[in-house]
Amino acid sequence: MPSAPPADIEDIPRELLHEPLDWFFAEHYRHRQLCRMIEEVAASHVFHANPISQIVDFIRYDLALHVIDEEEDLFPLLRRRALPEDEIENVLGRLSAEHRADVTQSQVVRERLESALKSQRAPGLDPEAKSVLLAFARHELRHLALENAVVLPIARLRLTAADLTALSRRLAARRGLVLEAQP
Repeated sequence: MPSAPPADIEDIPRELLHEPLDWFFAEHYRHRQLCRMIEEVAASHVFHANPISQIVDFIRYDLALHVIDEEEDLFPLLRRRALPEDEIENVLGRLSAEHRADVTQSQVVRERLESALKSQRAPGLDPEAKSVLLAFARHELRHLALENAVVLPIARLRLTAADLTALSRRLAARRGLVLEAQP
């Protein structure tokens, strides 16, 4: 019996941009959905073009934007606002190093998946491709766990209302959106 294609990755409601830390949490949920989709594609011996294309597009656009959101906006804000006892610098340094590694790793994943699309062959049939996909998904899940467990709680404690408003505007602008004033 053929396996069903993985479920789609949900969109984030635009209005959540008004609450940027909630938006990051929702974005991390989408990244976990991506990882689940990658795991399902890696396990499947049946070719499904749609989820493979979704993963490729997500890595190319959403993941790239997310790294910029954190590196150019969230992490610098945290560095300015965190207190010494927060001991956030080591965590941010580790996450930034992982972001740099993600560029290379995500490119390899994209290449494997683009090759699967071209050949119309399930990546799960290629042991090397399967290994690359699963390693990437496991790495991303650990990365997201650290951000959710450490970074976002400290951001909730330390960022000011002005920081959050500026962060909202930057996230929206990066996506070509204009935030409407909240009622």
